[in-house]
Amino acid sequence: MQKNKIGTSPVYVSELTLGCMSLGTDPAHVQMMIDAALDKGINHLDTADLYDFGMNERLIGQAIKPKRHDIVLTSKVGNHFNAETKDWFWDPSKAHIKNGLKESLRRLGTDYLDIYMLHGGTIHDPIDESIAAFEELKRDGLILAYGISSIRPNVIREYVKRANIDVVMMQYNLLDRRPEEAMLHLLHDQQISVLARGPLAKGMLTEHGMNQIEAKAQDGFLNYSRTELQAIYRQLSSLNHHEVALNALAFKYILHHPAVASAVFGASSQAQIDTNTNWYDDKPLSHDLYEQLTQITKPIQYTNHR
Repeated sequence: MQKNKIGTSPVYVSELTLGCMSLGTDPAHVQMMIDAALDKGINHLDTADLYDFGMNERLIGQAIKPKRHDIVLTSKVGNHFNAETKDWFWDPSKAHIKNGLKESLRRLGTDYLDIYMLHGGTIHDPIDESIAAFEELKRDGLILAYGISSIRPNVIREYVKRANIDVVMMQYNLLDRRPEEAMLHLLHDQQISVLARGPLAKGMLTEHGMNQIEAKAQDGFLNYSRTELQAIYRQLSSLNHHEVALNALAFKYILHHPAVASAVFGASSQAQIDTNTNWYDDKPLSHDLYEQLTQITKPIQYTNHR
């Protein structure tokens, strides 16, 4: 699987990333899922300290112990949580970020992270203090690259302006094209890579998409009504018989933009990993098909946090 450089860092990630939030808490299942992803050519695992209140990191650490140096490992920080009471609050302070990494490294059983990200963020955060924490961790060799996981353009712009970030994780898919308005071009111009989460739009861009629209989009999705989603699904389905399957269209569309280094998909079964990787090849969408996709969906814009 093709690997892409993260910003100006030494880190290279596979074009598909396994998002680990839905792996569950059974150690054998987590091991099987990670091994299945690695067998498909994926080298990048994405987790966060908050997932299952630290348990996700612990299980991933156990699963990757013999092969840590073959894996690009990302985790996130900012949600100050109590694993016993299952309570948490937002804390982007330097002290919490640095202690958060210490605890993540302990749970993951490693002495460094390839990528460390702020797990959210608001315009009212002590942004310079947060940046200072990440810079110190990078200077000390505890992380190789850092960035922010956010869908807030105003926050992302502040980090682009003030920090030497290498990566931004944001939601991006055929139904959520908000990043195309300005974010993708800005980040690409600044040599900042994008990790695109939600590539299948809650399953609405899969072969079972109509069922997902019925189940999860009773009130629509973003600027789309349920009726519009149904019409779009039918149009997309009519395209895939002669070139690529629907989920492949979804992945190839977001990977088409040069800012996007990897598409991050979640999975809870090996069948989902197989479905989301079996289509993979390094052939881009044809220009004509890409243009067709842009006409079927619409380039909606961010309304909040501009």
